[in-house]
Amino acid sequence: MNKKIKEKRIDSAIIMEDNRLIRPSFLEKKKKVKVSKKTTNFIDNSQVGMVGNGIYHKGVKYITHSDLHHKHSAIKTFHAHQKVIILVLLILVIGGGIANLQETLIVIIAGLSVLYFSDIFFNLFLIIRSFQKSEEVQIRQAEIKKLDDANLPVYTIFCPLYKEWQVIPQFTRAISKLDWPKDKLDVQLLLEENDPETIKEARRMDLPSYFRILIVPHGHPKTKPKACNYGLCHAKGEYAVIFDAEDIPDLDQLKKAYLVFKKQKNEKIICAQAKLNFYNARQNILTRLFSAEYALWFDLILTGMQSIKSPIPLGGTSNHFRTKDLRMLNGWDPFNVTEDCDLGIRITKMGYHTTIFNSNTMEEATSKVGNWMRQRSRWIKGYMQTYLVHMRHPHEFLTDFKNPHIITFQLVVGGKVLSMFINPLMWLITILYFSMRATIGPLIKPLFPDVILYIAVFSLVFGNFLYVYYYMIGCAKREQWDLIKYVFLVPVYWLMMSVAAWKALWQLIFKPHYWEKTVHGFHLGKEKNI
Repeated sequence: MNKKIKEKRIDSAIIMEDNRLIRPSFLEKKKKVKVSKKTTNFIDNSQVGMVGNGIYHKGVKYITHSDLHHKHSAIKTFHAHQKVIILVLLILVIGGGIANLQETLIVIIAGLSVLYFSDIFFNLFLIIRSFQKSEEVQIRQAEIKKLDDANLPVYTIFCPLYKEWQVIPQFTRAISKLDWPKDKLDVQLLLEENDPETIKEARRMDLPSYFRILIVPHGHPKTKPKACNYGLCHAKGEYAVIFDAEDIPDLDQLKKAYLVFKKQKNEKIICAQAKLNFYNARQNILTRLFSAEYALWFDLILTGMQSIKSPIPLGGTSNHFRTKDLRMLNGWDPFNVTEDCDLGIRITKMGYHTTIFNSNTMEEATSKVGNWMRQRSRWIKGYMQTYLVHMRHPHEFLTDFKNPHIITFQLVVGGKVLSMFINPLMWLITILYFSMRATIGPLIKPLFPDVILYIAVFSLVFGNFLYVYYYMIGCAKREQWDLIKYVFLVPVYWLMMSVAAWKALWQLIFKPHYWEKTVHGFHLGKEKNI
């Protein structure tokens, strides 16, 4: 590995191939650019494809490597009309509280109770649909065996990494085992220019010949989606998928995804999502609950959403595309810290669909509370960003009245986030009412008129039971029988989500584009105990 490094210029990528460092000219010569103070897109015509393209915002130039219009991006958290709506609501609440505090609280509690009640039955509906009318695409081994490797196209695999070189060997082993001709794999390790340690370690490794090291030029925003956009600009494959460095996909996943696209008569299906779960599910209690959550989400909720053609928030990994379709979508929003959720909603708004298919990717469930909190707060912040972005023009959901996406979007994205804030409030009211009934009971009781009281009690007793039961069904469907007994600890898990939600709200206001890094590799060296 001590060969002399030969430098030459090519397009606009810094690429490491066969131990050769290829550095572009646009990094060697800095051009003076007149920066706009207005939010606007710009295109660098001197580059290839979307490389070098970006957005001017508040006098700052952001290189995003995407043509996604700023109106569909989370670069601005709140648009003017959204600020007006929030201000009006605050005035109404404050004014109502001054005029008649009790009536105002009744209205707020009634609204929250109805939302919670609706979410219970929406999830029940999705789970029933997932069993009765699951549209998950099933690819059989007999179909895979009929494929001729000589006729298969090139498949690009994006793997964004940042300060986590320790998991590269595991990723290399997982990819090398994939059932796809190696001469038709284009595996991109997307490394950041300001991460010299990972670059150094990756260069030292004896990577397979079908691996490429692409070094993403330093700049802001520094996010996973921006790195993926950079990789998309240089993708060689007819098909593309994103994997995280700690992922272990099924060996036949690429062939299954390829067949999904070949079998689909519906040209509107442009994304195939594999299901996710964890190989270290039994590492500790946190990973067990995390795995139960994923079993419910990917094995039941998403398949239910697919059956009603609902907007589907994609997983952050193992979503497969035709590369041309991914470019048509302008890639990922580099300012959204849950870019997968945003892309899934954008697919639906543009009139296309996502399908779930019978393949799994095993990931690492974070096993430390602090690390989990950073990851979860980032996800929730991204859900908030996605909600705000797509509610700027809600009429875009109303292209087909037979599919009320505007309603399902409220429940799938908006309702999920809001419920995390509601949970502690409703539990606190209940605990105070029963523990201090003599003193506080008379103050709380008038806030729950008969109809609202019945809804609230049903949600408290049967709703929480159903939610716990949903987790059990998810574990049972995935045959993780030993995890079912841990599901009774889920309420503690929900409280952790609520803490993460408040952290996410704070960051949404003060650090909207900050990407809280999830540290991976805690399971390494502990596999014998997993």
